[in-house]
Amino acid sequence: MGPGCDVGDAGIVSITADAAIIGAGVIGSSIALELARDGMSVVVVDKAKAAGQGSTSASSAIVRFNYSTWDGVALSWESKHGWEKWEDHLGGIDDAGMAQFHRVGKLALDVDVAPITKVLPLFDRAHIPYEVWDADELSRRIAGLDPGRYWPPRRIDDPEFWADAHGTLTALWTPDGGFVDDPALAAVNLANSARRRGAQFVFGRTVTEVLGGDNTTQGVRLDDGTEVHAPIVVNAAGPWSGVLNQLAGVGADWTVSTRPMRQEVHHVPAPPGFNGDTQPGPAIADLDLGVYMRGTPGGGLLVGGTEPECEPLEWLDDPDVLNLNPTTAIFESQVTRAARRFPSLGVPGKPIGIVGVYDVTEDWAPIYDATERPGFFVAIGTSGNQFKNAPTVGKVMSAVIKGEHTFAGPHTGNTISLDAFSRNRLRNPDSTGTVMG
Repeated sequence: MGPGCDVGDAGIVSITADAAIIGAGVIGSSIALELARDGMSVVVVDKAKAAGQGSTSASSAIVRFNYSTWDGVALSWESKHGWEKWEDHLGGIDDAGMAQFHRVGKLALDVDVAPITKVLPLFDRAHIPYEVWDADELSRRIAGLDPGRYWPPRRIDDPEFWADAHGTLTALWTPDGGFVDDPALAAVNLANSARRRGAQFVFGRTVTEVLGGDNTTQGVRLDDGTEVHAPIVVNAAGPWSGVLNQLAGVGADWTVSTRPMRQEVHHVPAPPGFNGDTQPGPAIADLDLGVYMRGTPGGGLLVGGTEPECEPLEWLDDPDVLNLNPTTAIFESQVTRAARRFPSLGVPGKPIGIVGVYDVTEDWAPIYDATERPGFFVAIGTSGNQFKNAPTVGKVMSAVIKGEHTFAGPHTGNTISLDAFSRNRLRNPDSTGTVMG
């Protein structure tokens, strides 16, 4: 059943629903779909004009499985199956078009901060196919790749950046990795599927108040005076999640918190031979030099950073105060690192790319949890590495709202502990401290 709508005596629009979700990115839209499937009436509020227009639209949309915890690995492997069966997941074809998963493979270079020896037992447990490549296999399988070891990452103005390699690398190859070609469209697909099940979306509005007392949640008030009355509110507001938590009065005693971080991803012509005739080249995690890369349809290459210690992080006090233009300094730093790995890659003179804002926790794992305020739930800290989990996050949050502590993936059968994503978890000591998790 869909939400109800009334106009009160004072002209205030009142919408009544079972759940209000704040944020219509790929995470919020996934939650809306699953709660609607549960038979709940759902209202989704977003300050943008359409689904997927916030941090989702700036995602590189890489699908990978190498995380530092079992629950991270199991969640990403479960979600891959949703991308592969996207039409089935949505329950039909979307008239807006369909985002597509490209199975091009994922390569993770072996580095001290994220040794593949820690990942392999988790892959074996999850039954994820993989291969371990030595330097010769790397050179044979990935055209133009230099398998040299340069660890640790250095600034490109450091003379040591150009020093000769000290040894060679091995790598972990997962053939089932890849990317989704249109992240914003993926959010639209989820939102439209939720709509078909009765969910209502309110765009161009921000939340100004969380209704109810300290120990109850009764909905939210919007900046135009509209009141959405709902006993369940889910914060999926991405980089704006901290503001909403403050309005709700939650988060003061959590062991993990989130902060917005500005990020750039650049687009350059791929090095010769990297992209295939029918499929783009693979996704590559190169923490040895501090970048990640993936091919794009049309012969391009996306290049982003992996937060190397030698480069300052750009934290934002206000995600609305954001320079949306790629900067020459970050462009040159990231693309030059990629060119160190692929010597035939050119470094264009003008930066071309996109700017987005990550919503990240200290250990780069998300928070999918209830809060100390009854009825107020959070799906936050997701930017950078949780896009890939969108097919499953809605199901996870449905389980959280029901008070469950484990989730069994319907595709893989793997059991995931929801306590791993708690707001009061112990910080993961094995985290890379980067977007890789």
